[in-house]
Amino acid sequence: MAPYFESVKSFADVPLTNEGIETESFLEASDGLLQLFDLLGNGAVFGFVQSDIKGNIAGVRHRYESTREKSGTLEELVRSESGEPTKHATPSLTRLIRGLMFTCRALQNMQRDTSSELHACFKRSYDEVLRHHHTFIIRSVVYVAIRAVPRRSDFYERISQGGSHEKLNAELARWLEGLDKIVERMRHFLADGGYGRV
Repeated sequence: MAPYFESVKSFADVPLTNEGIETESFLEASDGLLQLFDLLGNGAVFGFVQSDIKGNIAGVRHRYESTREKSGTLEELVRSESGEPTKHATPSLTRLIRGLMFTCRALQNMQRDTSSELHACFKRSYDEVLRHHHTFIIRSVVYVAIRAVPRRSDFYERISQGGSHEKLNAELARWLEGLDKIVERMRHFLADGGYGRV
């Protein structure tokens, strides 16, 4: 099996223009993110995040496929839906950006703090990004699940698939830089337009 970053579309390759973030490429890169959670091992551990991300991708994709002429960018997609009485894609996109932000921050923590185990990086990210959206009971379940993530070294082996760790770190940094730009741009766009809060 090819190393993860050689087998999926990188967020660094999603076109960002003055008009916005290209919807089709963004959805393709988001699909690739789901495979990352498979590499974290035990499906039950991140099943809740993976399921949420998958459902939110489907919500955005449905809108994109039914209104392609008005949804070339994420921003256009949101604006075109804003005048409709029922909105499905915009809340899905808001939740998707939230899930992407959680993943991005966790992996940025992992790259910055090379001495921390993966569970500590994900817990830090959860506390920063998602904790305030969840009830006490959900937070308790999430903390138990986060403790079950693989060791940092095991995760690196799974994601590199036998490839070079140096190349993996370079590709991961590039992927995270692209993802971070998208997350920040959409977070501000949604909040500033009154469409949703990440």
